[in-house]
Amino acid sequence: MEKISVIRQEETASAWQFNVTVSNDSHTQHKVTLAKPYWQKLTKKQVTPENLVKKSFEFLLVREPKESILNSFDLSLIAAYFPEYETEIKKQ
Repeated sequence: MEKISVIRQEETASAWQFNVTVSNDSHTQHKVTLAKPYWQKLTKKQVTPENLVKKSFEFLLVREPKESILNSFDLSLIAAYFPEYETEIKKQ
């Protein structure tokens, strides 16, 4: 099982930026942007932004190896690759 570390790097009026490290025997690093309106849409403010990012990586890791996850992306991009993402993540 991979360990997922999410660290908030920056916050603007409209978004957060996180550094995410996924590790087991090796590790990958990712820069993730999360727009505040998208966070509100997915969580209704019931889940912290960090937890949403972590849950999103858990979602991705079930579907692809950590090495296949983009190095830098906006969290909303996941739905373009996995149409079930928003429905699934809202259940968590």
